[in-house]
Amino acid sequence: MDASLEKIADPTLAEMGKNLKEAMKMLEDSQRRTEEENGKKSSGDIPGPLQGSGQDMVSLLQLVQNLMHGDEDEEPQSARIQNIGEQGHIALLGHSLGAYISTLDKEKLRKLTTRILSDTTLWLCRIFRYENGCAYFHEEEREGLAKICRLAIHSRYEDFVVDGFNVLYNKKPVIYLSAAARPGLGQYLCNQLGLPFPCLCRVPCNTMFGSQHQMDVAFLEKLIKDDIERGKLPLLLVANAGTAAVGHTDKIGRLKELCEQYGMWLHVEGVNLATLALGYVSSSVLAATKCDSMTLTPGPWLGLPAVPAVTLYKHDDPALTLVAGLTSNKPVDKLRALPLWLSLQYLGLDGIVERIKHACQLSQRLQEGLKKVNHIKILVEDELSSPVVVFRFFQELPGSDPVPRAVSMPSAAPSAVGRERHCCDALNRWLGEQLRQLVPTSGLTVMDLEVEGVCIRFSPLMTAAVLGTRGEDVDQLVACAQSKLPVLTCTLQLREEFKQEVTATAGLLHVDDPNWPGIGVVRYEHANDDKSSLKLDPEGEKIHAALLKKLNELESDLTFKMGPEYKSMKSCIYIGMASDDVDISELVETIAVTAREIEENSRLLENMTEVVRKGIQEAQVQLQKANEERLLEEGVLRQIPVVGSVLNWFSPVQASQKGRTFNLTAGSLESTEHTYVYKVQGTGVTPPQTPTGTRTKQRLPGQKPFRRSLRGSDALSETSSVSHSEDLEKAEQLSGAPEPDTPEPGGPEPPPSTRAPQDAEQTGALQSGAQRPEDNRPQVEEPESLR
Repeated sequence: MDASLEKIADPTLAEMGKNLKEAMKMLEDSQRRTEEENGKKSSGDIPGPLQGSGQDMVSLLQLVQNLMHGDEDEEPQSARIQNIGEQGHIALLGHSLGAYISTLDKEKLRKLTTRILSDTTLWLCRIFRYENGCAYFHEEEREGLAKICRLAIHSRYEDFVVDGFNVLYNKKPVIYLSAAARPGLGQYLCNQLGLPFPCLCRVPCNTMFGSQHQMDVAFLEKLIKDDIERGKLPLLLVANAGTAAVGHTDKIGRLKELCEQYGMWLHVEGVNLATLALGYVSSSVLAATKCDSMTLTPGPWLGLPAVPAVTLYKHDDPALTLVAGLTSNKPVDKLRALPLWLSLQYLGLDGIVERIKHACQLSQRLQEGLKKVNHIKILVEDELSSPVVVFRFFQELPGSDPVPRAVSMPSAAPSAVGRERHCCDALNRWLGEQLRQLVPTSGLTVMDLEVEGVCIRFSPLMTAAVLGTRGEDVDQLVACAQSKLPVLTCTLQLREEFKQEVTATAGLLHVDDPNWPGIGVVRYEHANDDKSSLKLDPEGEKIHAALLKKLNELESDLTFKMGPEYKSMKSCIYIGMASDDVDISELVETIAVTAREIEENSRLLENMTEVVRKGIQEAQVQLQKANEERLLEEGVLRQIPVVGSVLNWFSPVQASQKGRTFNLTAGSLESTEHTYVYKVQGTGVTPPQTPTGTRTKQRLPGQKPFRRSLRGSDALSETSSVSHSEDLEKAEQLSGAPEPDTPEPGGPEPPPSTRAPQDAEQTGALQSGAQRPEDNRPQVEEPESLR
């Protein structure tokens, strides 16, 4: 490229091309910097006063580079700029050339801009089969439609230039938009035109016949007749050749006839207009070539950055187009077409058609792949030519009606239908996010449709040229969707069972969260839980945090998270997707038992301070009472210093040592007399153990928690299943029974009733010995009454 630049006679153009190449190389190479360089923060990023000496070009490019990639570690991977190819450099060069060309003298500038505008308009009209059209280039996609509305107003209201709004007040114009139009379009038009919102008419889509994303032509005709009867003027109709959501095309041929009948302007927009450049075009899209105007977005279609959108229109009065703002006498305004003029010549006709054809082939490839995947529903208008593929995961809940829910069923309960809709929406949202992460070059988007619910859209015409999507990426996308289906189906089947188990378990509350794609959400209701309050519960938050830690320590295949409830601030446990058959009963029982243990332990720790304080006070009272009794027993004379010593020498007092011990487990005071007499510390009362789950005992060696042990037992025979169950019962008895003492050879085994007290006595003796290992004196067995 450097040798080609040397052949350019104009040194300014050659230097401009060279500088652009160096600048783009510097900015693109910055994406491959090391992590150490990314961690360094330049002081130039901090805003400050303008330097007086100025900076050179290299310093300015370095500053731009730091601003573009300074926070690259904190931003996600998708936020980084894409690697634009050489065609992108050509488009960027057009902006630089536009600034340079604007410095030419007026005559040269007028000739050059006229040539650029006429060439670009002619090429676009021929590529997209729009004969004898004019072009308006604009940065905002909706700006062209706003200018067309101005042109329609000037055409239908001859006195609008003189009388202004008074003409519109006497006969209000009406702009008709489809219910499937892109959001915010009507509000934008009213703001740009200064019209009130009643001038907009939203036309519903089909409900009985045809696509539910196409404009209802019969209902539109009825609306037009009603507006005419009210004294309004039907002004303009906006049709879709590929809706913003699912890419369906309105019946443009029928709409064109309706517009000609009532003198309305027909404007068409949509992604399917790109297929006009191909050899085969569907009849519904081909009818758009007869409309009054259309808006094209060649930038995303061809992968060209900073390329303006184009509105092609047909009108014979240049004065009205000038008043409406579609044409301009300023040569600088005509330079907007320069980046597109350069890019079209760089790609050529074959390159343009090849890019659009490649995007359509990707859609067909994805459709063919998804047809082989079970539980995937494809929402495609025309399987042969639709460049947009919308699909979703769909499976009926157990016990539900297999009839699709697109049409309301009077016999079905609204709550059941709504619950099924929410479950599928959450799962499809999770599936879309997973596919986007696994195949980032696919350009998938997750959207929520009014009728179908949450769906996943693949529109390669808008993303393939920019992201570089290939056929292998589509195959990987289908494979990833196939791999996620077992998780989706298993989770959907277990949600209802989980809800029933939680509802039947005391202390647990099932939380209906429509946005959670996992098995379900559960909340433990502790003793002090205020069920009517929606505020934050600190005690419940501590219990759920400890419960989450315990569940994650089990190392199961399930994922557990903690977060606020859907409609309150109380903490809950969110259980994730299930990849295999999960024993819901064991899962719910484990959650309930673990939460109950945590609550009891926390309650013991919270009450420990109060219990110890009361115990100390009670011990002081008892000790004081004991001292008073000792005084009465010994007498007053023994308390006199000299006399008491003499009396104690002649008649010693055999007083027992009395004291108190505080049992933390039982929370009570006990006498130390037993300790001093038998030289053994009392064990006190042993609290009952907290019951634990019984299903954990049935877990086989190497089996993970919450996993069914007899999966697929239906295929076993009756004999094998019975024998297997008997083996399990024997294994449970052997594992659960205590190990018997080893009897003497040939001696009879003692019965269980006589063996239990002996074992208890031996165990108590061993415990006493373990407590005082340094005491080698013979131990006295604790009487049964004191125990």
